[in-house]
Order: sequence, then structure tokens, then C-alpha cells
Amino acid sequence: MVSDVDVLTETVIRRPVAEVAAYAGDPTNAPEWYVNIASVEWETPPPVGVGSRMAFVARFLGRRLAYTYEVVELVPGERLVMRTAQGPFPMETTYTWQAVDDGATRMTLRNTGRPSGFAGMAAPVMAAAMRRANRKDLAALKGRLEGRSVPPGAAEGH
Repeated sequence: MVSDVDVLTETVIRRPVAEVAAYAGDPTNAPEWYVNIASVEWETPPPVGVGSRMAFVARFLGRRLAYTYEVVELVPGERLVMRTAQGPFPMETTYTWQAVDDGATRMTLRNTGRPSGFAGMAAPVMAAAMRRANRKDLAALKGRLEGRSVPPGAAEGH
């Protein structure tokens, strides 16, 4: 049975929305705060916009993954949606940013997809691993933007 994966994580970052969205919404910065992303190369000229394409190389569950994301929706300072149709796990990643107060931003990170083949049977395991990784990613992003370091492997759940 193939099941969908839908993982939503969030955190509150004590920085203004514009700053969080500008940094997190720039794919060039992804290797600095995503635990599993090794590199990002632009296939279209920056900056990010609808139709932008970036080649990502990541490690997930012990495997090297190479895939290309295309930006399918962008509302600056509010929402960014990227999608890939490659490989055994087509996925969509959505970032949202919302002001909590004058100096803080609630950022959500959501990954959805429908894995096929063996990946489909392993969807619950993949979702759990993705949730753990996303928590670490958001903790690293929070630490970077708030100007403090986050120990490797530390996760903050908000």
C-alpha cells in the first residue's frame, strides 16, 4: 500500500519576517541550515522566482539523492512552494512566514509527496525521519538567524 507523506514542522524565530523570508527563501543558503543538503546549483539565474530551477544534492536515510526543484509559487515574505517530480519520491516543499509580533516570525516547513515502489512501502519510516531532520533544520535556521549556534543534533520543537 502506498501512502502519502505529509510532514509539517514549525518554529518561532526572533527576527523580522522580511529577514527570515529573505534568508530561508534563498535556496543558495539551504546547505547552511539543512542537515541533509550538501549542495545547491542554480539551473536558472537567481534570484528566486516562479519558474526558478535549482539542482539539489542531499543525503537522506543513508542514500545520496540528486533532484531538481522548481519554484511553483512565490508570495514574497509569505510563502514559497517548490516541487520536484524526479525519482521515487516526488515531493513538494512549502515554506510560510508569519509575523508573531514586531520582532518574531513563525516559520513553517511542510513536505508532502507520494512515494512509489519501495519508497511507498517505507513512507511511515520516511515521514518520521523527515520530521526529525526538519526539526533539526529549523533549529539550525533559528540559531543562525538569532545569532547563536545550535549544537549538532540538537532539535527544538515549537
